[in-house]
Amino acid sequence: MARLPSSVIVDDLIQAGMVGLLEATRNYRPDLGASFETYSGIRIRGAMLDELRRNDWAPKSVHRKNRELTKVMREIEARTGRDARDDEIAKEMGISLNDYYKILQDSSNVRIYGLEELGVDEDAMEVGLIDKTSGPFDNITNERFKGSLTEAIASLPEREKLVVTLYYDSELNLREIGSVLGVSESRVSQLLSQAMIRLRARMKQWIND
Repeated sequence: MARLPSSVIVDDLIQAGMVGLLEATRNYRPDLGASFETYSGIRIRGAMLDELRRNDWAPKSVHRKNRELTKVMREIEARTGRDARDDEIAKEMGISLNDYYKILQDSSNVRIYGLEELGVDEDAMEVGLIDKTSGPFDNITNERFKGSLTEAIASLPEREKLVVTLYYDSELNLREIGSVLGVSESRVSQLLSQAMIRLRARMKQWIND
């Protein structure tokens, strides 16, 4: 809950998780190599994420500005061959630096950022759970995606990479990360949003906006 807006109702997520558990009970296949505990945990988490996506509270304008920001960042980095700077992005979008930071903040406030936003269920891929309709090519594609994602994360500016590592690997919340970096919680939120937008820009070949 430390990662979610106050508008999210815990009971709704619990209910979604129960549905995920029931589906896991029906669909579990021991021959895939994962224990039921591992499999059901992934399905419960996935059901909760689906519930959050279905009840997306973001205004359309936020999604539109987010797509525009991603496009501009991608174009600048393709043109210059380096990380796009905040002031460059704002200038190309025709907005002030403060407005640029507001877009980042709005994106952070209304979206559940995670690797799922890049189109991957990292838990399922980690334990090798492949859908029964998938073939060998799907497995290869998943491995290539993970390789590309790893490279994209490694290529992030140092501060953004650190924020992503602390948030996803160390599972610190924004306040804790702010204490580590010596910055405000809102600044950490902006850095995390910017990192995820940069990853989307660099993973364009895998993602359909």
